[in-house]
Amino acid sequence: MDFSQRPEGAPRDFLSLLRSQGWLPAVPAAVQRTASAPVEVQATTILAFKFRDGVLVAGDRRATAGNVVMYDRADKVLEIDRASVMAIAGSPATAWEMARVLEHSFQFYRRSQLQEMSVEGKVRALSKLLRENLGMVMQGVGVVVPLFATYDSASADPAKVYFYDAMGAQFEAADYASSGSGSPAVRSVLYYQNRWGSKRVRELDEESSIRLALQALDTAAEADTATGGVDRSGKIYPVIKTINARGITTIPDARLSELYQFGNA
Repeated sequence: MDFSQRPEGAPRDFLSLLRSQGWLPAVPAAVQRTASAPVEVQATTILAFKFRDGVLVAGDRRATAGNVVMYDRADKVLEIDRASVMAIAGSPATAWEMARVLEHSFQFYRRSQLQEMSVEGKVRALSKLLRENLGMVMQGVGVVVPLFATYDSASADPAKVYFYDAMGAQFEAADYASSGSGSPAVRSVLYYQNRWGSKRVRELDEESSIRLALQALDTAAEADTATGGVDRSGKIYPVIKTINARGITTIPDARLSELYQFGNA
């Protein structure tokens, strides 16, 4: 059958032709909706900001699919090398693959060139991966909107935070950045701290910075059901890492519990 010359209303494909002739049963509408619009798992919310001693990167633990909580212990803050961290918002499957590619690329460069890749090279490498994922983004799946943070000891301003759009455009944050469904609330908390707090974000010590990150994610969780925040029973806390001249440090849950309780005393 020449479909370019088909009469109006004629079947568009061979399966539709068989169905119109009664050779195949009709597909229920509910099944059609499920098949045509799969629900993708999404990970939110993440933030990064510069503090007195370096960079703090944090992410809640919740992963959702539509209005369903799929997992409450997702790791969205990923170490790429000894001084770089990538935080993910969007499709975990795509983001984790990007993180693995970045890790291998940075490692190969370090071993083959006997030096670390420049910060500009690292930032553009992630941008390139996002551009290569544009086809999936245009199909409505595999969207990733990450943050990238690193510490460059050779720079006059060593703490670096970058945010991206889904097409790979990169931007360097002056003080802080956030991504994911809870990011508007997070940015509001960080803006309030910069504008009205006793100290600007960049002037906070590590303890105050960790407490601020917990407060920001917990505030986001109040308005956004896709953000896990801090578990009310005290069993699940966000993943928080700091980067400074000593490298990357993961803040243990016991420390997060102590600071969160202190902040709510």
